[in-house]
Amino acid sequence: MAIGGMAVSSESGQYKGRVTWFVIFSCMMAAMGGVIFGYDSGISGGVTSMDPFLRKFFPEVYSKMKNDKNISNYCKFDSQLLTLFTSSLYIAGLVASFFASSVTRAFGRKPSILIGGASFLTGAALGGAALNIYMLIIGRVLLGIGVGFTNQSVPLYLSEMAPSRYRGAINIGFQLSIGIGVIAANLINYGTAKIKGNLGWRISLSMAAVPALILTIGAFFLPETPNSLIQSDKNHQKAKLMLQKVRGVTDVQEEFEDLVKANATSKAIKDPFKNILKRKYRPQLVMAIVIPFFQQVTGINVIGFYAPILFRTIGFGGSASLLSSVITGLVGTSCTFISMFMVDGFGRKGLFMIGGVQMIITQMTVGGIMAAQVGDQNVVSDGYAYSILVLIMIYVAGFSWSWGPLGWLVPSEIFPLEIRSAGQSIAVAVNFLSTFIVAQTFLTMLCHFKSGTFFFFGGWV
Repeated sequence: MAIGGMAVSSESGQYKGRVTWFVIFSCMMAAMGGVIFGYDSGISGGVTSMDPFLRKFFPEVYSKMKNDKNISNYCKFDSQLLTLFTSSLYIAGLVASFFASSVTRAFGRKPSILIGGASFLTGAALGGAALNIYMLIIGRVLLGIGVGFTNQSVPLYLSEMAPSRYRGAINIGFQLSIGIGVIAANLINYGTAKIKGNLGWRISLSMAAVPALILTIGAFFLPETPNSLIQSDKNHQKAKLMLQKVRGVTDVQEEFEDLVKANATSKAIKDPFKNILKRKYRPQLVMAIVIPFFQQVTGINVIGFYAPILFRTIGFGGSASLLSSVITGLVGTSCTFISMFMVDGFGRKGLFMIGGVQMIITQMTVGGIMAAQVGDQNVVSDGYAYSILVLIMIYVAGFSWSWGPLGWLVPSEIFPLEIRSAGQSIAVAVNFLSTFIVAQTFLTMLCHFKSGTFFFFGGWV
């Protein structure tokens, strides 16, 4: 990646400019929106495997897990109320993403990021202080509103700030920051699980406020994107000066003229959600729906949300299951980092296919081992348990350099400016709806399908 004084030449559709420190720091701050998303994904699965948390909010699940000797290994955590704790965030995020579209289009990417950070901060405080299930769920809803706004605006922000040659790598920074959030959550869960009483899970939930606070404060200092300034300000000189600043060169006329032309087309569109249904935008609309849908039915959030529960199902203890989640998170983040350096040279399609094949093979193998070795009451041998852990890490690696980052990158870069906010909202909404359905049904699916759960998700891949 070119830094500082190394210019990117204009060639075959590439604009002049370089990756400046100004862009790097702006994108690093905006990508904190990915950290809060990843942190929440990692933290929810960890706290739902902690005994004090289950005792306080889900006593039936705790009693069934500890006292019912006849219950299947696959069914110990089957509770719709328990899954609602995880999945309520995504229904709230789905609804919020459509409101975020209007804010992003009318007021800019920066206000959406600010609203998202502030809402997430409030939800983290409420969840950490929860005295009953109602406070817990309301906190999750506020977290969902925050994630809805940031997931709608941050990928757009990154795509618009990045020079075209490095757009893929910089946008994948969002997925990388999600992975960093997951690792942080798993490490905190591993530490707080050892704390006696209710303090451990309270610390885990409250610590979500740290990245949210950084994002909220940082949003005040973020520059608005040149695209957004052109959309909201009739005086385009301000946008041109910002474009010169973020590109690090004075000759930005070609890119600036293209942005102004795109904005003029955008202004003629009064209802982007109605306009996106037109035939000429159908390829983009289809991809905005099917890419986030298939991203979720790969089964990745089963691993993200319920990895500690899954590892306990195959025989790991509480601490070992949380440590296994940390290791899995590290693998995922490392492979996302690799994807940043491959995506612009290797291409999107090739990574989709390589990662997909890798995920199919590992999921089918895990399903086969669990069918043969994980019964309703038996204890799985260490050898098979660790084999499943290694296969899951290989699966996570495949997702992390294919469907993970590309599921956010491709929808954010395919929309013309006139339908961009609407298209991104549809992509985020489909993502949240699919995530909600998977999260809400997984524990019941695990109970009834047992090892067939992995064949189910492998079939979708």
